[in-house]
Amino acid sequence: MAKPVVFITGGGRRIGAAISSLLMDSGYFVLIHVRNSIAEAQSIISSHSEANNGEISGDIIQADLVNDDISLLIDAVANHPKVKEYGGLFGLINNASVYQPISFEELTFEEFKKNFTIHVEVPFLLTKGLYEQLKTKSGSIIGLVDTSQGRAWQDLTHYTSSKNALRQMMINLAGDLHPHVRVNCIAPGAIISADWEIEHFASVLEKVPMGHSGEPKDIANAAKFLLESKHISGQIINVDGGWTLVE
Repeated sequence: MAKPVVFITGGGRRIGAAISSLLMDSGYFVLIHVRNSIAEAQSIISSHSEANNGEISGDIIQADLVNDDISLLIDAVANHPKVKEYGGLFGLINNASVYQPISFEELTFEEFKKNFTIHVEVPFLLTKGLYEQLKTKSGSIIGLVDTSQGRAWQDLTHYTSSKNALRQMMINLAGDLHPHVRVNCIAPGAIISADWEIEHFASVLEKVPMGHSGEPKDIANAAKFLLESKHISGQIINVDGGWTLVE
C-alpha cells in the first residue's frame, strides 16, 4: 500500500530535519526540499533506511526559493513518482525560513522582500500549485510561524512582519480551502537559539514557565498531530513552554 506523501520546505536541517525524520518513522514518504543541505537530508533518509531493512521513505528536491522558478519545484512535487503512486499529496509543510537580525538603518528593501518571498510568496505559490494534489487526498497544509504577533522584536522587522503575514494567510486559507484541505500553523518558541542570540535566548528561558527550552522533536510531534487530526483547521499551536502566557 502506497505511503502518504508529505512535502516539506527546508526539511534537511534543524526543526525541518526533526519533522522529516519523525514523519518517515511514522509511515510517511517525505519529499525533503533543500537549498544546500543535500548531505544532511540524505543522512536522514539513509539513517531511516538502515533502521528499516533498506526501505526508502524519502527523496530530496533541491531548489533556491528566492532565485529559482517555483513552477519547476511545483512540477517536481506534483509529478514525483511517489505522489503519482499515492494518488495525491497528503501534506504540505511550509517550514523554510530565514532568521537574521538587521537594524532598521541597514535594512534594505531587497532583504525585506527576500523574507516575504520565502515566508509568504512561496507558501502561496505552493498552495496554488499543489492544491489539486492536496484536495484529492483531503490533505493538510501547515505553516511554521512564530510567537512574535503583537510584539516588537529588535532588529527583526523584516522577519516578524513576514512571519505574521504567513500566519494570517494560513488562517484565511483555512477558510478558503475548506472542506477539502485543512490549514493550520505551528508557532515555535524557545526551541533552538541562533548563534547570534545565545545571550537573549538564555534570558527568554528565565521567563518560560516550563523552565527549559523545547526540542525540535516537540515541533515535529505537533506537525504529525496536525497532519492526522481530521477535524482541526484554522488553528495556531504555540509550542513554546508557555512563554506566550507570561510575555
